Amino acid sequence: MAEVSLQVAGRTHIVACRDGEEAHLRHLAERLERHSDTAVRASGNGSPERVLLLIALILADELTEMERNPPQGLSPELLVRLAERLESVASVLEDDDAAS
Repeated sequence: MAEVSLQVAGRTHIVACRDGEEAHLRHLAERLERHSDTAVRASGNGSPERVLLLIALILADELTEMERNPPQGLSPELLVRLAERLESVASVLEDDDAAS
């Protein structure tokens, strides 16, 4: 089992993952980080948990919009798998924050 250090919204999170998944998790963290400034502003510099919640809501909103108006060639099954992966990552980050 490997560990990867992720930076999201100015905080470091150490996440355990299967060997070889480190790059994928870093890529996901980069996607989260793209929304961190917006989430920090929207939270009024609130708690890190609130910032992560707002990032998750932003991503869920994007996913919902894609489900309503899927881009050409993107199957609903793929969108469901993406949603499940995002939920999994959010759960890991929430567990990591709770342990901190």
